[in-house]
Amino acid sequence: MTDTLTPPAPVAEDRTAHRDPNVLRWLGAYTASMLGDNVYYIALSWAAVQAGTPAQAGVVMSVSALPRAVLMLGGGVLADRLGPRRVVIGSDTVRCAAVLAVAALLLLTGPGLWPLALLALLFGTVDAVFMPAVGALPARITGKGQLARVQGMRGLAIRCAGVAGAPLGGLGVALGGAPAAFALAGLLIAVSVPLLISVRLRPLPGGDEAGTAGAPRSTAWADLVGGLRYIRRHRVLAPLMLAIALGDFGFVGPLNVGLTLLADRRGWGAAGMGWVLAGFGAGAGAASLLLAVRGRVPRAGLVAAWAILAGSVAIGALAYVPQLVGAVGVALLIGLLAGLSGVLCGAMLQTLADPAYLGRVTAVASLVSLGLAPLSMPFAAAAVGAFGLGPVFVTSAAVCGLGGVVALCVPGLRGAELPR
Repeated sequence: MTDTLTPPAPVAEDRTAHRDPNVLRWLGAYTASMLGDNVYYIALSWAAVQAGTPAQAGVVMSVSALPRAVLMLGGGVLADRLGPRRVVIGSDTVRCAAVLAVAALLLLTGPGLWPLALLALLFGTVDAVFMPAVGALPARITGKGQLARVQGMRGLAIRCAGVAGAPLGGLGVALGGAPAAFALAGLLIAVSVPLLISVRLRPLPGGDEAGTAGAPRSTAWADLVGGLRYIRRHRVLAPLMLAIALGDFGFVGPLNVGLTLLADRRGWGAAGMGWVLAGFGAGAGAASLLLAVRGRVPRAGLVAAWAILAGSVAIGALAYVPQLVGAVGVALLIGLLAGLSGVLCGAMLQTLADPAYLGRVTAVASLVSLGLAPLSMPFAAAAVGAFGLGPVFVTSAAVCGLGGVVALCVPGLRGAELPR
């Protein structure tokens, strides 16, 4: 099915991404959508706490995880069959309407857990479609030589939205409670829709818009199997997925549950934990800025491998830093190294995958990072209670470091380059 909301963009010499109006419209839409997401989570958590017990609020906040994990691969198929922009526009429209509807309901009837749980469930379902489509869209709006820079710009947008979203959500709650915060989230998401409609797409190589080369009438199941087979047989994407999985499984536990327990046992408190997280965010933002400015890092596969290995050492060291200032410095280093490996892995996914399969490729990567890796958090918490912080951080660092070992041992991935 052809995405015909606007005419295809003419194939010409690629503009630098930060000077390309087409890319900037996409970036504005993505940033507005991410801001809306961050405000939405603040509003949802506040409303859930007001409507029920802390345990009930926790259930509401976690409801979206299940459909996101279960449906993510199907979302990748949908993005490749229908076109990523069409799917992103539809996803943002549904999310905007749902958030505004809940804002109106809360304003008229007061807080209730069931509407919030249904909203979270719907968000998780839509996210399963939205995330693969978002990952597939950059390859349709600019040339391969600019995709790494776009990945860096996207990383900066995520960091900026994370920094600005929390105070915006808090301001909405302060001015009008959860209804006002939900309304603000809906309006921010709504901004993305006209911007996305104005984005012009490039045709896929060979003119196959459905992303099912050689089988335009195949079933969705056949598309899914074909996408997984494509990844498995690819000499770079297959080991890259394994490296990403190991890195995320080793990273998520210590930097979520482990950091909270570390701050508590060191006596740093919530403010200290906030400083450590700020250090991590600053480092990750610097890595995204580097790629956005340079546009290309030579020997990307090798640099990503060593960044994963060095970052894993820093993760293990974090548990043994006694002072807050030192922990912030280590977190800054972790953020820089993890951010660098993350943006390089993302850029390699973007540039090495066939655009016709990019929705399914992104779905697999997102499933690993956002669907499966968080499952390590309860195990990390239980292990800390049984063995202590140091052994758990070191073990997690070893798992993370295995991702770098994979990248170094596979010649295709070790020698992978970003296009000039």
